[in-house]
Amino acid sequence: MSTPSSPARTYALVLAGGSGQRFWPVSRDRLPKQLLRLFDEKTLLEHTINRLAGVVPRENILILTNCQQVEGVREALPDFPAENIIAEPEKRDTAPAIALAIAWVAARDPQATMMVLPSDHLIQATDEFQRALRTACAAAQSGGNLVTIGIKPTWPCPSYGYVERGARLDDPAADGVPVYEVVRFREKPSASLAEQFLEQGHFTWNAGMFFWTVPTVRENLTQHCPELADFIHALSTAEDFDATMKERFPKLTKLSIDYALMEKAPCVLNVEATFDWDDVGNWTSVGAYLAKDHEGNQHNCLLNQIESTNNLVFSQTPQHIALLGVHDLMVISTPDALLVAHRSQAERIKKLVDGLPTDLR
Repeated sequence: MSTPSSPARTYALVLAGGSGQRFWPVSRDRLPKQLLRLFDEKTLLEHTINRLAGVVPRENILILTNCQQVEGVREALPDFPAENIIAEPEKRDTAPAIALAIAWVAARDPQATMMVLPSDHLIQATDEFQRALRTACAAAQSGGNLVTIGIKPTWPCPSYGYVERGARLDDPAADGVPVYEVVRFREKPSASLAEQFLEQGHFTWNAGMFFWTVPTVRENLTQHCPELADFIHALSTAEDFDATMKERFPKLTKLSIDYALMEKAPCVLNVEATFDWDDVGNWTSVGAYLAKDHEGNQHNCLLNQIESTNNLVFSQTPQHIALLGVHDLMVISTPDALLVAHRSQAERIKKLVDGLPTDLR
């Protein structure tokens, strides 16, 4: 495994699109999870960018969002290079989005090393995270590999994709971070199959973090998804990048990067995450990081309660909240909306949002 290239030749794509439904009423169409301040005064997007300090220069980071959310991204990052924030002309899934970013990087450095990162994960151990990034970059530069970061499963989650690992590579350049060959990608399993994955012990969650050199990913796309390879060539050599993107991007086939590339590529490695990780999928995930009283009530505000247990209270208003004889509820308060739901219904909030007035979505 080679030593990773200098930060000046390392680039990052931060994916910052998505909908704003699971965290309603705090989130909205124009204010998705990555633009929320759920844990402190910074958004998850700000934390994502800050974690890259020393690994990727800010001028080498591309943030890809959508037309609804681009202004919110700019407001959250007022000191970030404005030209490095791009709104997709149309939603086309992760493969076209990543192809757009590959073209953006290739136009600047056709031999660069590149990483793809989500913007809405909670990671607190920055030093360990950066160690994994550097290991993954080194692995990507060694032997033409595509590289993923795998999260060690803590429970048999059926809503994540899984990566089946093979042999561990023995290389001192990995800096103590485990690196494995990938046998195959596995789609979101049933609950029983997820339990089998955990019992077998050689599966990781697919965290949606990818690493490669520009020549390697272009070669693989030429073989496995020539439509995207052609798009990258046209865009990276275009005299007018924006005009070419707006013309060609909406015509691309909707595909995930896993299906378009990762599941088909012959040389994929998996770097095991040695850092903490939480994708913060819904309100119950947020509750784990809030203050907790002796009755198990999680809250970010002043709270009075009598005979109430295991409730989650999150408020953006000065209203005083009191609970009496209620259990296992979510109470989420904003200046213009109030959600009261059973904690077990956290994943169904998206369905609730579909029926709301447009001005509240």
